[in-house]
Amino acid sequence: MKKLLYLSFIFLLSITAKAQFENIETENAYFESLRSITTAVPIIAISPDARAGGMGDVGVASQPDINSIYWNPAKLAFLEDGTRALSISYTPWLNKLVNDINLAYLSGAVKIGDNQAAALAMRYFSLGEINFKSEQNDDLGSAFPYEMTLNAAYALKLSQTMSLAVGLRYIYSNLTAGNQGLGSNTKPGQTVATDIGYYFTSREYNMEGGMRQSFAAGLNISNVGGKISYSNDASSDFIPTNLRIGGAYNLRFDRYNRMSFMVDVNKLLVPTPPVREDGDEDGNGVPDEVIAGRDDNVNAFQGIFQSFNDAPGGFREELEEIVINTGVEFWYDDRFAFRGGYQYEDTEKGGRKYFTIGLGLRYNVFGMDFAYLIPASALVKSPLENTLRFTLLFDFEKVAASDN
Repeated sequence: MKKLLYLSFIFLLSITAKAQFENIETENAYFESLRSITTAVPIIAISPDARAGGMGDVGVASQPDINSIYWNPAKLAFLEDGTRALSISYTPWLNKLVNDINLAYLSGAVKIGDNQAAALAMRYFSLGEINFKSEQNDDLGSAFPYEMTLNAAYALKLSQTMSLAVGLRYIYSNLTAGNQGLGSNTKPGQTVATDIGYYFTSREYNMEGGMRQSFAAGLNISNVGGKISYSNDASSDFIPTNLRIGGAYNLRFDRYNRMSFMVDVNKLLVPTPPVREDGDEDGNGVPDEVIAGRDDNVNAFQGIFQSFNDAPGGFREELEEIVINTGVEFWYDDRFAFRGGYQYEDTEKGGRKYFTIGLGLRYNVFGMDFAYLIPASALVKSPLENTLRFTLLFDFEKVAASDN
């Protein structure tokens, strides 16, 4: 219990410290411009399911569900015994501007005995029809680019309160869709990455008034893998390797009503772009001299360790790279859920700040989740703002039980 309370205190302390650093000003000219970290295939860092999407994109320590393979595969080991379930999620993208860009996600999970679980998932991001143009504005034809990932994960209970998991992800990014007008040097980007997850959940403790409480904590390191390249030369880009740590506090008021409060802390394990002498390359293919920060021309694994202490702005900027997600979920009779959440990202690192609301319904073998994003910043627009996202769930185990 003391360890869990201490962990919760650390989470609150990190939020407070980050808010204090927001007000610090600097004389370094580097801080006068946007310094967001960019990666290839950023779509794989987008929440795929509507349940988490309605809770501010939290999920590393939330109660296990079918889509835990994305948030923290270690939670799969704590699915209900006999679970055999499937979910399908759909997210319109930039739906105010176009109608043919969308994110589709398919996930399935199965509980193996009492202590093991496995899951498979596929993500498909369609960019719609793209009309390509040359630098001279000549028509190069059209194509239908897309990005796709295939995931597999295995989770194992170490005890009645802890579990570990490993996952494997294949990433395929076809941004040119075979359009030869863009040059024969282009190709689809491909790489393989792994996930590592840890999950802890306490037993329920009695409280005054008949209520019960429990705690949970999780850690997930996702997309640990090689860099990705879209050409036949030596250039390549980092994928969004991410560290996610979080906790949850669960309250059970009575047999019908329960509520959870969650917080996730995220950090991209990707090098921060340094400040170079001229801020650009001098045309000879050799980057200009680094005058602040550290050289980001490193391999993927070196970049993971370097990402903790390479920001040109020092410790202050490292704190700015932390993204905080908070969420709340209320269930009535395990049939109706109401959700809300908030994401905070520092303005200098992208400024993605938004509120979310969500709704969940469960009836017999079916379930549906809905999520809606409300932007909290007038400066940064989200491609998901004012967009209704949904997930459909199907529980095969309950079908078999009803047949019996």
